[in-house]
Amino acid sequence: MHASHEFAFWACLIVGLYPYVGYPVCVVLLRAIRPRPVRSGLVTPSVTVVISAYNEAAHIEATVRNKLDQDYPQGLLDVMVVSDGSTDGTDQVLTRLALQDARITFFRQEPRAGKTAALNQLLERARGEIVVFADANSMYRSDTVRQLVTPFADPHVGYASGRMLYVDPEGSLVGDGCTAYMRYENALRALESAVGSVVGVDGGVDAIRRSLYRPMRPEQLPDFVLPLAVVEQGYRVVYVPEAVLEEETLTSESAEYRMRVRVALRALWALWDKRTVFNPLRFPLFSWQLASHKALRYLSFLPLAAAAVMNWLLVTRGWIYGVLAVGQCCTALLALLAVGGPPRLRRFFLARYCYYFLLLNWASAVALVRFLRGQKQVLWQPRTG
Repeated sequence: MHASHEFAFWACLIVGLYPYVGYPVCVVLLRAIRPRPVRSGLVTPSVTVVISAYNEAAHIEATVRNKLDQDYPQGLLDVMVVSDGSTDGTDQVLTRLALQDARITFFRQEPRAGKTAALNQLLERARGEIVVFADANSMYRSDTVRQLVTPFADPHVGYASGRMLYVDPEGSLVGDGCTAYMRYENALRALESAVGSVVGVDGGVDAIRRSLYRPMRPEQLPDFVLPLAVVEQGYRVVYVPEAVLEEETLTSESAEYRMRVRVALRALWALWDKRTVFNPLRFPLFSWQLASHKALRYLSFLPLAAAAVMNWLLVTRGWIYGVLAVGQCCTALLALLAVGGPPRLRRFFLARYCYYFLLLNWASAVALVRFLRGQKQVLWQPRTG
């Protein structure tokens, strides 16, 4: 009986850690064995930057001007913005900007229907060969658009995603954790891009061939569904670290938690909607990537929680179980100190990382429960730092 318990414990621990450790190691090995470089080039296709805004009067002018001021041929870049039922003066700001610059197109979506519905309307009107998706409060470096379109010189590339850098001037609890998490994600995306396609992108700095865009239902997550639709059509999704977006992190634990639950819930629905991509006969490499990076990642809290419980049942079976039990206690203690400990301990980087790891997994658990109940989310408040 004890042997079977030990086997179950190690199986759960390995499965739970595989998306975070085992999968990246496998991709590193695959890159060494069978690399697939992207044939990037200095190309300048026509580009339309699309932005969906809801009550962004404080940020939208700076965001639009940031895109118009890109180091890119002026005649080949335009900006389209949809105000999704805004009530704070966003429309007035956009109307004034559109009168000042013919490269700006603005219209209103009424009643409010969410970002995805807004993007469907924007793409119907977009003129550029390449469509760049930007958030209403995102700031690009001057060469971001130019860098983002370089992989489209490769005819096999249908979608490109840049690098999001989270700026956290306050050194907040969730800010530090989020920044570390994105460093990890970006490193993994670079590895995935070197062997095939990236699984998951940053919605504020990504681009698609307009011909490959497929309309989505309002509750679908564009950052996830669109790349999967591109892969379904036989094209690659690649990572462009030189295309940089800088955005302030969330500094509120509750705001970060709500955002993580929303993203996880919509990602689970996207995985369900695009379940054909899990077919290993049609997508031998990408189906494994998708299962490893996303499906198992969102579900890893289940085997990890089971392993945590079984660890205590096996604590007398050997020193390794005792060490792991102590590790559990230390992780929980560090997370608690990060939330309510003395300021010096709250700033301890390991405490913040433990807290953020637990927050991610708790958010995934809540999202799974809502997914199983059939709940969907279309509308939400804008992300603010």
